[in-house]
Amino acid sequence: MTFVVGTATPRVVRAAFWVLIAGLLVHLASGLAGHGADPLVGTWLYSGLELTAAAVVAFRVLRVPEQRLVWGLFGAYIAMTAAADIVWTALAVDGELAAGSPADVLYYLSYPLAYAGVVLLLRQRARWFTPAMWIDGLVGGLTLASLTAAVVLGPVLSSPTADARELILNVGYVVGDLLLLCFVGLAAGLSGWKPGRCWALIGLSLLASAVVDAEYSYQEATSTYGADSVLSTLWPAGMVAMAFASWQPQKRRASERASLAGAAMPAVFAAVALAVLGIGHWRPSTDAAVVLALAALVAVAARGVLTYRENLVLLRQTQHEALTDALTGLGNRRLMMRDLTAAMADARAGRERTLIFFDLDGFKGYNDAFGHHAGDALLRRLGTALSQSVTDIGTAYRLGGDEFCVLLDARLATRPDAASTFARALSETGEGFSIAASLGVVRLPDDTEDTATALQLADERMYGQKNSRRVSARRQTRDLLLQILDERQPDLRTHTDHVADLAAATARELGLVGEPVDEVARAAEFHDIGKIAIPDSVLDKPGPLDDDEWELMRQHTIIGERILLAAPALRPVAALVRASHERWDGTGYPDRLAGNAIPLGARIVAVCDAFDAMTSDRSYRRAMPAALAIAELRLHAATQFDPHVVDAFIAALPDSLLPGTAAARTALTR
Repeated sequence: MTFVVGTATPRVVRAAFWVLIAGLLVHLASGLAGHGADPLVGTWLYSGLELTAAAVVAFRVLRVPEQRLVWGLFGAYIAMTAAADIVWTALAVDGELAAGSPADVLYYLSYPLAYAGVVLLLRQRARWFTPAMWIDGLVGGLTLASLTAAVVLGPVLSSPTADARELILNVGYVVGDLLLLCFVGLAAGLSGWKPGRCWALIGLSLLASAVVDAEYSYQEATSTYGADSVLSTLWPAGMVAMAFASWQPQKRRASERASLAGAAMPAVFAAVALAVLGIGHWRPSTDAAVVLALAALVAVAARGVLTYRENLVLLRQTQHEALTDALTGLGNRRLMMRDLTAAMADARAGRERTLIFFDLDGFKGYNDAFGHHAGDALLRRLGTALSQSVTDIGTAYRLGGDEFCVLLDARLATRPDAASTFARALSETGEGFSIAASLGVVRLPDDTEDTATALQLADERMYGQKNSRRVSARRQTRDLLLQILDERQPDLRTHTDHVADLAAATARELGLVGEPVDEVARAAEFHDIGKIAIPDSVLDKPGPLDDDEWELMRQHTIIGERILLAAPALRPVAALVRASHERWDGTGYPDRLAGNAIPLGARIVAVCDAFDAMTSDRSYRRAMPAALAIAELRLHAATQFDPHVVDAFIAALPDSLLPGTAAARTALTR
């Protein structure tokens, strides 16, 4: 068989399962052949199957510590039923036994044991059940009970041969079976109609017992019962199914997800309940069947109401998620566009509004330095601060990335300090980082009466402020560091200025524009900033450097990166400086990057730096002609330098640095 809680089914239990299967087949075959009443089959084999099933469950209780009480109750249920059958066989005379015998007492005691086992097993899983599952289970149970009452209870109540005592006992059996069917339906509904092997076998066990009991009661009431009926195999089959269930794994996954069956089964049971009521119109039925069928339909109606409410909640949740930024909880771009359209209509009607567009300065560097989790946490804090700053005067939105927006309910002029207040809400500083916000303000309808134009205008004004602020901060930091470099080594400053001009021209030749070109130029200016920490004796040494001196010299890119990281405006440049002495073939320093893993800006700086170094006088050699320097670049393309960058560098090289005519340039670029 299979496993329970990771424990392999013992070999003796597997053997018992095969014995039980073989015994059921023999019992069924005997019933089909008309020998079901034979004592060897009808008594010994029948009782042996029930007692073996009880022993299998008892062994599970002893062997596996989990759910011992539940399976103890189910085992007692099987044992009680087997004892009742044995007592009935021992006391019966000519197949008859007076009502109220010890066998009846044992049969009646078996019902509460089965009920208690089901209830405890359901209770252990109750926290995974939803109200809809409880109602589905109730619908199933009531419908099965109404169907049984309609088919069986009428003939039992109208039996001409039963005295009052026997009638009460027979009705009690029917009621007990109705409750069993209610529990079966409840368990099936609570599993989302996908019960899994354990619950399916428990349900089949109880269903088999209830069905054969009902059929027995019906045949007894109509004097059609025969002991050799093949239906009698269902009694031991139900006990064997319970034994199999005891060694199945317990799984909750079926009750945790919706299924097509979960949606269809209440409708199926509603149809059955309607059929019970409809048939009762043409054929006499019992009050119990009618009441149970009506109760099932009421439960179906309650399920419909609950489904409607759940769908409303789901719709509202979906609408909220569609209009809300998941990270910050602010309105998203979709909601902002909807609100801006409405605000524009208000503005045209004379109610002035204000749109403010924000973009964070320094957020990319913060994200790169501290990671995306820290970046997300920062965005949540800033979003909360922005939302609080516009309370009662407008609405805040996050449009995506590091872009935010505010839509005010009035003109900005009524709150002169509003723009700076919102910008401060989107600002944060700490050790090694500084976050600020550039903004663009659009007044509606003064600036525009068109929604798309309002967004474009706000974006343009925001970038205008951002660029002016960025240039100012970067220029101040740049001037300071270059002044330090000039004081330390005037000749080095000349070299870096020349390399920066060459790098900017090469970057433009490669198709870079705007901010990336500026970053490459700054990286070229500062690619040797780390040399301010290298002793003059090493920098100005007239001959080759020894190994220790080279090791010290290779630290200058790391030192340069560390210096630039301290200046937020130059953070993007720091990585380029660190990689400016990497080689295309991966033999450079400090990280031995290769190929396109080296930032493009660093590859540009490497080519320009090498050319300027070769064409400048050094303490240990004289400058070489530009043509020879270009030949050296060509020679080491694809090993030390990026070949595409070398081509772009030569194409961008000023005519003043190249000898001869245009034909000479063409020859050099081949």
